[in-house]
Amino acid sequence: MPGDPAQMMMGQNDDSEQLMNVKRKYGFDKPITKQYLYYINDLSPISFHSKNKNDYTFLSAGKYNAAKLFSIGNTTTVIKYPYLRESFAKQGKKVSDVLSETLPNTFVLAVTAIIIAIILGVLLGVFSALYKDTWLDKAIQILSTLGMSIPSFFSAILFAWFFGYVLHEYTHLEMTGSLFELDDFGEAMHIKWKNLILPAIVLGIRPLAVVIQLMRNSLLEVFNQDYIRTARAKGLSEFQIIKKHAIKNALNPVVTAISGWFASMLAGAVFVEYIFGWNGLGKEIVNALNTLDLPVIMGSVLIIALLFIIINIFVDLIYVWLDPKVKLE
Repeated sequence: MPGDPAQMMMGQNDDSEQLMNVKRKYGFDKPITKQYLYYINDLSPISFHSKNKNDYTFLSAGKYNAAKLFSIGNTTTVIKYPYLRESFAKQGKKVSDVLSETLPNTFVLAVTAIIIAIILGVLLGVFSALYKDTWLDKAIQILSTLGMSIPSFFSAILFAWFFGYVLHEYTHLEMTGSLFELDDFGEAMHIKWKNLILPAIVLGIRPLAVVIQLMRNSLLEVFNQDYIRTARAKGLSEFQIIKKHAIKNALNPVVTAISGWFASMLAGAVFVEYIFGWNGLGKEIVNALNTLDLPVIMGSVLIIALLFIIINIFVDLIYVWLDPKVKLE
């Protein structure tokens, strides 16, 4: 990594005066501990700012868009949105703007992939449990094992080549493409839903394989419970037992696994997005790493951490709905 971020931003420009201006603008002329405190101050909704125009924390309306609370001496306390700073590679563009342009694309891709994984995974897991040790069960288990074993970068290349190139005449799918693309005249952006198909399937393969295994094993365990035997003794059909009693109680481990996979997908399906040219958070992280765009990298990590927290809270609420024995305290 370059020792001087300001020099990295200037590139081949060796103008010492401009270099000092960049350092002063981003606070790089301060000790590293002070730079860290500046960054925490930028992130905090309640932060402290100097009235000195030469200080990094000078309250600039365009920079912070903050509402003043009170002032003590030369320091002003404000309330504001977290400030993730500006991109090094895209000078003048805020990191929050960069992330807001890419995160929705990743969200659409992740939601589509996880829906595919849940629907197919639960169905195949149920069939695998119902027809335990038959040829159907063994076939599903082989497919599940393959899905967990094949790396996403390999399956992405394979699917892009086979369905986007070899069978392009029949599928009309492209090897690369994002959700929004320019029209043939280069004037307006249009949604290309067909570009979502291949990356969503590839991204959903591994969670699909995990859901199949978890659903099968959990359902087999539920089938041995006393209340299932009681339901059968009452004369309920197998379909009613599975629908009303077995599946709901077998979903707990599936929900746990899905929450982790969904958070990881939102964190950025790096290989899948990069190979398919999908303009999402994962591809943006790769570009930021290649250009050493440190603010974008740090902002992405913080967004990823926040997404994991939110999703885990949401999963805890789902547990309460699935299992009446679980109580919120």
